[in-house]
Amino acid sequence: MVLDESGLDLLFRSARTPERWRDEPVSDETLRSVYDLVRLGPTSGNCSPARFVFLRTPDNRERLRSALSAGNVDKVLSAPVTVIVAHDPLFFDRLAYLNPEPGLRAWFAADVGLAEETAFRNGTLQGGYLILAARALGLDVLPISGFDAYAIEDAFLAGQGWRANFLVCLGYADGEPERPRAPRLAFDDACLML
Repeated sequence: MVLDESGLDLLFRSARTPERWRDEPVSDETLRSVYDLVRLGPTSGNCSPARFVFLRTPDNRERLRSALSAGNVDKVLSAPVTVIVAHDPLFFDRLAYLNPEPGLRAWFAADVGLAEETAFRNGTLQGGYLILAARALGLDVLPISGFDAYAIEDAFLAGQGWRANFLVCLGYADGEPERPRAPRLAFDDACLML
């Protein structure tokens, strides 16, 4: 099976980063549907270290203000939903459920560097799945990396011990972007075939 042209347009070719958001809520059911797609994406050893915090209320998004770079404040505060894409450094505590391979928990528990690298890499991958799942379900997506991760961890993640990676704003774009799509590297500039 291959996605048809309209599916490719929805995910990639026509999808654009919104500049403004409509004042239209994103339902809890839609957010659950996004996660139900994300969780099916592959991760190494099915480790699934990503954790997602969906900030749905203006008050919770306002708590992000002091952690955001100046250029991201309006974008984040006006979005219907902002997702903290995080990872669980102790993801390996769930491996007995996620992967029947014996000894995996002990392997990661014994090597903090390997565990952190695995959690960050695969959590980032799952954040990419979040972007595609949201687009597939008709949402517009704005990824954000200009913020103070430690401030966000203190405000939202301290109780879980999760680590913030990046933010994703979700909602419905208000109109078309005013600027043309920024250039992308051509195949020969970004790829090698050996």
